[in-house]
Amino acid sequence: MSYRRSVSTFALSMLIALVLGQFAPAPAGQVRAIKDGWLVTKVHSEFVNEDVLSGSNIDVDVKNGVVTLQGTVPSEAARARALELARKNDGVKNVVDQLKIAPASGSSAERKADRAADKAERAADKAADKGASATRKTGRAIDDGWIKSKIYAQYLADWNSVLDDSNIDVDVERNVVTLNGTVKSKEAKAKAVAIAKATDGVKNVRDNLKIAP
Repeated sequence: MSYRRSVSTFALSMLIALVLGQFAPAPAGQVRAIKDGWLVTKVHSEFVNEDVLSGSNIDVDVKNGVVTLQGTVPSEAARARALELARKNDGVKNVVDQLKIAPASGSSAERKADRAADKAERAADKAADKGASATRKTGRAIDDGWIKSKIYAQYLADWNSVLDDSNIDVDVERNVVTLNGTVKSKEAKAKAVAIAKATDGVKNVRDNLKIAP
């Protein structure tokens, strides 16, 4: 009887251990796995409505939770704000500042011509669509830097549906968007391209995205 009781007690203990193992909480480092691709998207989304960043063109790179900010900002205040916004995100372990302070690209005459052309284009958009970006409340101009961050912000909105596990690099030059990196499916690829094409100010989209195996 004593032997049988010992076997039964052991078997019951093993069963309880297995059941508890299935429902035990994950280790602290695994409770919320925040991937680098998601952090790139999230940090960029923070920049969209920041008027102080108007004229900025910032690249965000993330490796193992360490964020590196590269590119240009128009002032020291813009640099400080970009760093502050990057640091506050969950999953960010450190922020490396490689930003440079530089005025908007091009000569004064070129910038004036660009602003005039942009103003005329926005006026045309407003006449065609009252909900166009020209009527938005934020004072940040539609330039390459804004377009980049805006695309990422829209990707974030679709992250839990089709774009999760994506690792997309958005590059914008003279309103032409180039998409590099990986997505998990054809549906995700099509969605990423469609979002970029529909973004205010985008003239063309070059699709270099690859579907990850």
